[in-house]
Amino acid sequence: MILIAFGGNLPNVQHGSPRETIEAALGALCERGVSVLARSRWYSTAPVPPSDQPRFVNLVAWIDSALLPGELLALLHDVEEEFGRVRGARNAARVLDIDLLDHNGAISTDWPELPHPRMAERAFVLVPLHDVAPDWRHPVSGARVDDLIAAAPDLAGVELLDDATGP
Repeated sequence: MILIAFGGNLPNVQHGSPRETIEAALGALCERGVSVLARSRWYSTAPVPPSDQPRFVNLVAWIDSALLPGELLALLHDVEEEFGRVRGARNAARVLDIDLLDHNGAISTDWPELPHPRMAERAFVLVPLHDVAPDWRHPVSGARVDDLIAAAPDLAGVELLDDATGP
């Protein structure tokens, strides 16, 4: 199972709101041979760590790709850059963030580090991940996604967006 997470909290000049930008980024990945097998509902999430920047929009997708982990991560970074992502300060506001969470259970401490090194404590990733893979277990710890969600410190900042809303 290959899982990727999307987030953004700044508008994109060409695509619009963070939600519209993420939709366009999903399309861009599909144009490059990535198949979306399932996707989560939309979530609005508080910035982590807390700050005065706008709330994020988040989504997780279960995808299929023949690319190796490093190749896939490079593709994700290319799409981020194409959509205006500027890498600056960590946890800064951004137009688009795409993270490789899990690549078929691979465990690596090299680049790319798998599973994503901070995903286990991020409700803004785990809650949408649960939508697409409710039986998923962390490849290193074996912890169930439900248990990781229950322990996540940012759970209070995660809100489900209905189809008619979104930043």
